[in-house]
Amino acid sequence: MNKTININLGGTFFHIDEDAFGKLSRYLDAIKLSFKDPVGQDEIIRDIEARIAELFTEKLQSPTQVITLKELDEVITVMGQPEDYIIDEDIFEDSPKDKQKSTGSYKQLFRDIDNKFVAGVSSGLAHYLSIDAVWIRLIWILLTVFSSGFFIIIYIIFWILVPPAISTSDKLKMSREPINISNIERKIKEEASHIEEEVKNIDKEALKRNFSDFFGTVGKIVNVLLTIISKFIGIVFILIAIIALVSIAIGLFTGTLGAGSGNLLTFNYINAVITTGTPLWFIYILFAVLFGVPLIALFILGLKLLFTNLKSIGRPAKVILFIIWLASIIAVGILGVKQFNEVAYDGKVILEETLPVQANDTLFIKMNFNKMYSHTARRNNSFKIKLNENDQKVIYSTNVKLIVRATTDSLAQLYIEKKADGNTFLDAKNRADAINYRYNFINNTLLLDGYYTTETTNKYRNQNVEIIVYLPVGTVLFADENTFSYHRNPSSYNDILNNGDEQQYLLIEEGKTKCLDCPTTTTNSNIKNEKKSINTENWQLEVEKSLNKEDNNNNYIKLDDDGVDINIIDKNDTIRVKINNQNQ
Repeated sequence: MNKTININLGGTFFHIDEDAFGKLSRYLDAIKLSFKDPVGQDEIIRDIEARIAELFTEKLQSPTQVITLKELDEVITVMGQPEDYIIDEDIFEDSPKDKQKSTGSYKQLFRDIDNKFVAGVSSGLAHYLSIDAVWIRLIWILLTVFSSGFFIIIYIIFWILVPPAISTSDKLKMSREPINISNIERKIKEEASHIEEEVKNIDKEALKRNFSDFFGTVGKIVNVLLTIISKFIGIVFILIAIIALVSIAIGLFTGTLGAGSGNLLTFNYINAVITTGTPLWFIYILFAVLFGVPLIALFILGLKLLFTNLKSIGRPAKVILFIIWLASIIAVGILGVKQFNEVAYDGKVILEETLPVQANDTLFIKMNFNKMYSHTARRNNSFKIKLNENDQKVIYSTNVKLIVRATTDSLAQLYIEKKADGNTFLDAKNRADAINYRYNFINNTLLLDGYYTTETTNKYRNQNVEIIVYLPVGTVLFADENTFSYHRNPSSYNDILNNGDEQQYLLIEEGKTKCLDCPTTTTNSNIKNEKKSINTENWQLEVEKSLNKEDNNNNYIKLDDDGVDINIIDKNDTIRVKINNQNQ
């Protein structure tokens, strides 16, 4: 059991236990010893005692409460350690000007927790940069909006890495003021006057008598709720950070391993797209650092929310992590700009061929496919990595466009345009020229490859092929059904071969086609009939569909020696089915 001692501190009586009294006495004596010059010493000691008394008053819940080591340690944390009050004799105004320096005159970044909205980062940066905190906050808001919230992570990193200005010396360092007697005295008086202003005109004793129990209970409830919420948020932060970091670690391991071996299909695709010359393993490390460092910061923040007494990882480690992260951002930005330049220019190579097709001739067009790559002929804008007949990796794509146009020339013309992007016009043209594309013309049949290939060393740079067939007016065109996906073109291409015209004989006219074998269609204001016949050895099936026919007969089914005649009428149309016996 400790003794209780009554002391008068700054004009206020306090009950303090013996251990706390001894530590307080040693603390004040150490501050006195830190002053090398006794000038103004007594006055500043009185101000320090008055400030300590104010802090004790804030922490006591009743006048009879005894101050223990716990309350004293909390006050010392706010006031600062004795070494923070060490004063150099050379700082006084009567000293030579070239010696007027102090330990607090250099720049040091702190969080200003006395002027904060969230964590005091903006106000601390304002002190460090010597500008108004309003501008810093405005810049944070703009950067957060334009980065889709990314700068919130940066703010959290500052929150973790930058220490708060708690002691008097920290606050002087934050504002870049020398740590001398006058500044310490002024700062203590400012803090004391600030507290006085807050409690001015308030009857403390009456307030305590009437509301101490109520607000004490509410405060405890709020404190418990906030503690629970902060612990829960800390757990969430830790789980998110662990899951993401483990995923990054697995991705980094498999990525560097796969990039080194070159056997995984995914890395073949990545190699086909990336042309900066940067090794894939280095790119994986860059992105691992880019996302890993903020996740580490999130993990540490979660630990601090979960364990309030957790020690910091240390300022050197924080600074090193921040520098590494900043370097990764710069490196990724440089690689991104370089990658963008790889598709800055486009080039093409045109192959022209005259086909022995003229007016009154019939041209058959069909798309060819290679079973080594695919079993169907269908256009697609993407690409794949395949093995050719020599078991070599090639870039394979069905990005082939077919366009048919009419011409007044006597013979048909075939134009093959091979296109690609590159970092210069010449580079783009060379990539286009490296596209492997073939066609055949045999017996008035134009057999076009529905795909192209190029070597993987050429990389994928939006390579594509456009085939333009110019047919003389009067030519008949028959397009195979597998050309459907290859000539689905916007109207701006002036393609006269429309989707749905496959498997039909089309007469080429000027700027359009005319179907020669489409079903006969008769239309007037009241009637539209469509007939189709199917012949068999002995029977003929005829189906007739009439729309809005006004002279329909009633429904009936007729069976006789001629066959079967079925007539069905509903509200909108009439369907008639006749099966005739052709032996009659």
